[in-house]
Amino acid sequence: MIMSATGRPDPPYLVIAAEIRSRIESGELRPGDRVPSIRQIAERWGGAVATATRAAAVLREQGLVEPRVGAGTVVSAAGPRESPRPAGGPAKRTRLLEAAIAIADAEGIEAVSIRRLGAHLGVRPMSLYQSITSKEELLMHMADHVFGEVILPVKGPAGWRAKLEFIARAEWELCRGHLWLPKTVSFMRPLFAPNMMAHTEWVLRALDGLGLSMEIRVREALTIHSIAVTAAGSLAEDDYTGNTTGTSLHRWNPTPPVREWKTVNRTRFPLLSAVPQGTAEDLEGLFEYALARHLDGLAAMLADC
Repeated sequence: MIMSATGRPDPPYLVIAAEIRSRIESGELRPGDRVPSIRQIAERWGGAVATATRAAAVLREQGLVEPRVGAGTVVSAAGPRESPRPAGGPAKRTRLLEAAIAIADAEGIEAVSIRRLGAHLGVRPMSLYQSITSKEELLMHMADHVFGEVILPVKGPAGWRAKLEFIARAEWELCRGHLWLPKTVSFMRPLFAPNMMAHTEWVLRALDGLGLSMEIRVREALTIHSIAVTAAGSLAEDDYTGNTTGTSLHRWNPTPPVREWKTVNRTRFPLLSAVPQGTAEDLEGLFEYALARHLDGLAAMLADC
């Protein structure tokens, strides 16, 4: 069993990422070789799909793997990225946020508390209120901190569609790497969080010159955000269910009454019975489908303007 520096077992996604990294560093997997897919990781290691997704995100963040059109995810030829820290260590609030994010990534947002952070950092919980006034404020700063992980190019790819695809996929990757993030995003009560606001501003700028009103541009920005957040929210629910029940998605089977119901109603629902297995669970495919169909609709609207 792999142990963290605290003496506690590392969360499953880090164990999986470490094993795949070991295969890459040993030369078993060479640059350009395909690495296990999300579903293959879930099946091999017996974890939830969300856990497998999180492990894959760690490998991408470390620069060990990269997506390649037509080949899936392959071992990167560039080698791992270094993650240097500023001399003297991070500022107190940054250290606090990084600790909170680490706990949320490993155990979920419910595990984050001022008391838990105090124990994690080895300080009195009350001393943390010098940097943060409430859990609500903490969650806002956590979300803003991780949104800052995305480097938004000044111009981005050419064309409005490519720009919207870029920002949507960036947010999808962000949410997959931090499954608690969708729970902190509110469309009805938006947060004053500069890094999150920068994403919205970037989308509004991507729609410049198309003749759209600001009202439509804002709705477009919220729609792009919601496509990633909604799909990632389902991943988070699967991760929570898998962790609490001990049953991963690929091992889950309907209870006997449900199987019987499906059999009895096969003549009533012949089309549903013909749906290929795994279609509904393919959230990557669902995200790409939703994004493509939405942008098709926007293209059609622009053509009619």
